Amino acid sequence: MTTLRDTGNPRSLASAGLPARVRRILERTLALLSEELDHGMGRMLQEFERELFRLADVARNPGSESGYMQALRSFRLNRADLVPRFMVELESALAGVRSPGEAPAARGGEEISFRNLALVEDTVMDEDTVLREVASRQENRATLALHLLGQRFGVLAGAPAFDAGRLPLGPQTLCRTMRNAAVDLEINYDARLLLYRMFDRQVMAGYPQLLERVNDLLAAEGVLPALTFVPVRARPGAAEPVPATPATGTRTAAPRGGAQPPAPKSGPALPEALRPHTAWMGEARPPAERDDDDSAFAMLQQLLSGRRELIGKLRSEPPPQSRQQLSTPDLIDALKTLQRQPSSAKGRGGVAEIKQAVLARTRQQRGAGAALAPEDNDTFELLGLLYGQIENEIRADAPTSALVRELQLPLLRVALRDRAFFLHADHPARQLLNTVAESAARWMDRNELDPQLVQPMRQVVADVVERFDDDPAVFSEANSQLQEHLQVQVRKAEMLERRHVEAARGKEKLEVAKMRAGEALEQAIGDQRLPKFVRALLNQAWADVLTLTLLRHGEDSDSWRQQLDATRSIIAACTQERPAADPELGGHVETSLGLVGYHGEEATVIAQRLTGHVDDEDDDPASRTELAVKLKARVRLGEDKAKAARPKLPPRTPVEQAHYEQLRVMPFGAWIEFVTNQQGDVIRRRLSWYSPLTDNALFVNQRGQRVDEQSLDSLSRMFASGQARLVTAQRGRLVDRAWQAAVSALRSFAGRGDGAAAAGAPA
Repeated sequence: MTTLRDTGNPRSLASAGLPARVRRILERTLALLSEELDHGMGRMLQEFERELFRLADVARNPGSESGYMQALRSFRLNRADLVPRFMVELESALAGVRSPGEAPAARGGEEISFRNLALVEDTVMDEDTVLREVASRQENRATLALHLLGQRFGVLAGAPAFDAGRLPLGPQTLCRTMRNAAVDLEINYDARLLLYRMFDRQVMAGYPQLLERVNDLLAAEGVLPALTFVPVRARPGAAEPVPATPATGTRTAAPRGGAQPPAPKSGPALPEALRPHTAWMGEARPPAERDDDDSAFAMLQQLLSGRRELIGKLRSEPPPQSRQQLSTPDLIDALKTLQRQPSSAKGRGGVAEIKQAVLARTRQQRGAGAALAPEDNDTFELLGLLYGQIENEIRADAPTSALVRELQLPLLRVALRDRAFFLHADHPARQLLNTVAESAARWMDRNELDPQLVQPMRQVVADVVERFDDDPAVFSEANSQLQEHLQVQVRKAEMLERRHVEAARGKEKLEVAKMRAGEALEQAIGDQRLPKFVRALLNQAWADVLTLTLLRHGEDSDSWRQQLDATRSIIAACTQERPAADPELGGHVETSLGLVGYHGEEATVIAQRLTGHVDDEDDDPASRTELAVKLKARVRLGEDKAKAARPKLPPRTPVEQAHYEQLRVMPFGAWIEFVTNQQGDVIRRRLSWYSPLTDNALFVNQRGQRVDEQSLDSLSRMFASGQARLVTAQRGRLVDRAWQAAVSALRSFAGRGDGAAAAGAPA
């Protein structure tokens, strides 16, 4: 992040002097942004005020309490200015779309001298660090959407495509805009850091979806409507684009550059049933559009009624005696009393046992049996069905599995008062349940959950059980506290993941260099006949020299051209009847061989054979055999013996080829489930990176640790055989998945089956 300064952009779209069509499109974009960001900014302000008040309330010394209260007063005084200032800054960024970008080295013409040096305040550096982390995380989440938007803004600007740093809607620009707008609040440093965290959590949570909507708008306005990929600008002299890989599994020559992340087709955002799930464990779900709650809940009640009728017919039981109904407030009071009992008593059993305990207690108090109101009974049944499915998804021996049951009583009380718990996946209580449940999910290894998360989860659940008194804000606060710990773990995982990706990209560069070295060698040899042993030395020892030169210096370097000249000289010497001695070439070859691990006598012997022609018939078989054995035992540059030893697979079937093509455009970060045994147990792995050039794919676990590396070819065969499957956004979160299973079970009772239209199904 940079310090506040005048960017020189026009302050409004009206004053920017843009072409009429460009201005109209940007005005529509700004209107969309205003509508989409307004809800998130409102939630951010509410959460920020609530958190300031909470921090002041729990402050351990008067100084801290006074600081938070002062920040709260300043915030309340100036909060009305924040959103307008933010939108003004955003409009200015859009209006400057055709302004020349500032050169990185520009410093406003200030003379560079030691007298201009100064220490940077810790507060400035810390704010920059926090906002840089926010921007970096959002860039990783929305890489492909940013690429597409950069292409489209390049068209609007009449310039090359924008990168994420210059894009008016890029995360860096939004974070800068937030920092500029926060100045008007006149709050202290600690409060600003808290505000940035709220901005990340409440506003930027839906950032990828926001970019998708902007891309959709621009496509509808005719700005690159058929954009299906982000073109890669190749250097002059680069190879032709790589042809599509045939179904035989063989690869053609690869282009020189590294693999680029795939870009999806532009157009309407994919539905959740098709969109890959990319979030880390327990990450908060962005707010979703609201449907008609009354009709959705009525549909659930109808399904429950059909289920009860069917069960009643199967059991052939007499109709129950009419009993006095227990009112909802009395029921909630009974649950509250039960919740205050020791944890050993309230943690036993499930929702059905809680219901029986409440009715038994009511019978003791009133001397007569009681029944729940129909709607309350529906709530118990729905939560019982949900918990039944959750139990199937978690491991009983996980360190946090008991916490899932401890939440039953508070969740019952929430659901009795707020049916949105069942209808909206982003409900705070449901978010908390999902986070805790996912920490015990069967799809994770036993050691995959970071032990440092266990204690915060226990503390948060204990606070909810102890403090919840029909105030839903308790769940929001619990989510906020837990999300802070989770975001720390996410940052660690992403940092570790980036290291593994960089290592994988290094291997890719090595593989591409080996391919290019092999091509150059074959091109230099052409159809000339070489002795077999010399050919073997060229393909092994000298090919390693060419590969290393490409890696270190690149294809446009003098070093590479020098090695190509040496290669041609070697081939000429080996094809002549009696080549003249060339000490300079021999010394160059011997020195080059030393760079790839051939030393002493071994390097000398190889250099002599490469620069002086010796017929196979006149050669000493013993010395040649000895050298061949040494070469065979040597590990070559970047050699993967395990990969080389894999058996050659048959050509891909049409189904496997379809999966292969789908994998080659899969977004990085997608989660894939692998079947681990005949019982159908699965484990989730994150597709962090893959190379369309080398076919290699890298997988990490929830902690960002490298756990596997496979080829896209083998992965496509696993998809086709059912041993692997993509985790979609619809089934990515554990509680959503369990809820869908529960609703599906209700539909089957009602005779509507899984294939029934899901348009009216609650979240």
